[in-house]
Amino acid sequence: MNKKFLTGLILASVASLAGAQTLRIGLAEDPDILDPSLARSFVGRIVFASLCDKLVDIDEKLNIVPQLATSWQWSSDNKSLTMKLRPGVTFHDGEKFDAAAVKFNIERHKNLPGSNRRGELLPVSSVDVVDELTTRINLSAPFSPLLTVLADRAGMMVSPKAVQANPGNFGSKPVCSGPFKFTERIAQDRIVLERYTNYWNKSEIHFDKVTFQPVVDATVRLANLRSGQLDLIERVAPSDVASIKADKKLSISRITELGYQGITINTGKSDLAQKNPLGRDPRVREAFELSLDRAGIVKVATDGEAEAGNQWVPPGNAFYARNVPIPKRDIARAKALLKEAGVTNPSFTLMTPTTSDAQRVAQVVQAMAKEAGFDVKIQATEFATSLNLADKGQFDAYVLAWSGRADPDGNLFSFYGCKQPLNYSGECRPQWDELLNRSRTTLDTAGRIKAFATLAAETVKERPIIYLYHRNWLYASSKKLTGMRPIPDGLVRVQGLKM
Repeated sequence: MNKKFLTGLILASVASLAGAQTLRIGLAEDPDILDPSLARSFVGRIVFASLCDKLVDIDEKLNIVPQLATSWQWSSDNKSLTMKLRPGVTFHDGEKFDAAAVKFNIERHKNLPGSNRRGELLPVSSVDVVDELTTRINLSAPFSPLLTVLADRAGMMVSPKAVQANPGNFGSKPVCSGPFKFTERIAQDRIVLERYTNYWNKSEIHFDKVTFQPVVDATVRLANLRSGQLDLIERVAPSDVASIKADKKLSISRITELGYQGITINTGKSDLAQKNPLGRDPRVREAFELSLDRAGIVKVATDGEAEAGNQWVPPGNAFYARNVPIPKRDIARAKALLKEAGVTNPSFTLMTPTTSDAQRVAQVVQAMAKEAGFDVKIQATEFATSLNLADKGQFDAYVLAWSGRADPDGNLFSFYGCKQPLNYSGECRPQWDELLNRSRTTLDTAGRIKAFATLAAETVKERPIIYLYHRNWLYASSKKLTGMRPIPDGLVRVQGLKM
């Protein structure tokens, strides 16, 4: 055989083998349902970033950038948004992505029973198909956060044909239009995605498969990265940062999140709210908050890899309500409030996901609150199960992290709005709804800041959520993996990643 030909054949084979690569990502939890309308978990959003493209996305500076929509324009009265769609895009089943698909998806997000997107899209009154690649989203009133809403799950597009073929169980085999298509899922073990060869931005995709593996224990997650079983892990334990920096085979990246770590209290979600003093009396909730030292929690639970906070956005955010500053720990005042409420040694159960970071928070909170007389029992619960229990009101208090959205409305509306899907506390107050709606329909920043300041002053009287801090997203990866872009929403964009 010709020597040059043989050499070329070998090189071609090596190149082919080198190109057949799998990106292995370690997750801190197993995601909930893989249906953008119904999903609630942060790790689910990480999977969706590879599976389901959105109408728009955000960049490192929170600018809105094109994805499935290439351009957009507001009407003169700010009550409709016209979007031009990317041509030549198909869903994973080969069906065409067009304006009719956008209409179908937004209407599904709004109307599907159990949808967690309906609050995000509440002001959307209708969607028009202007032409094949032009859609117009009509609003009942101006809606400041709309583009940031469409940069997340409410802007994700799934195949209408696939939904209609499997309406009751679409999340078990989702069909989207992202760079990778769904292959299989084994609960608590793995989610496997395969490269979609007809992806519109295929030149930016350098892997043939992506495998997501839930590994709850942060130490085990890191050990799997070090042994080469994983290429990238999310939510590194802060205590491991120094050792990762010292490891020549690993890289670490960080960025401050848009969301928060807090404790949601059942104040009206179910009958359990009246069966424990924490849910029954706002004075007891205030005493509980005053028993906590946020700076101490940040130091012990995150090794300093977070910023203490008491609101839905960090203190440095332009929308932070400065009229409601972070309260200092005051054990004497906490005990006085408990005495005033006629409660001695109040006992409640603090539900927490089984993740390492949530467990640390619960343990620190338990120890601090004990000094004020609280008896806090910790109930460790698998993450998806904990969400279901919260949804049913089967909890007293819940250590819940929210990954956050680019607009503060995404951290607020679904949690405080009456009967909204993520209102786990069950608190329902018309005045809060009015303030939330005012913040949504006000287009100038100063007016929105004023609305948020009033809301902060109102919610602190009831304390259905006690905010603790704002984490740094911490990722570790093999140094062979390049192209990682830390973005404040904490998601992993596979576009541009390569070995």
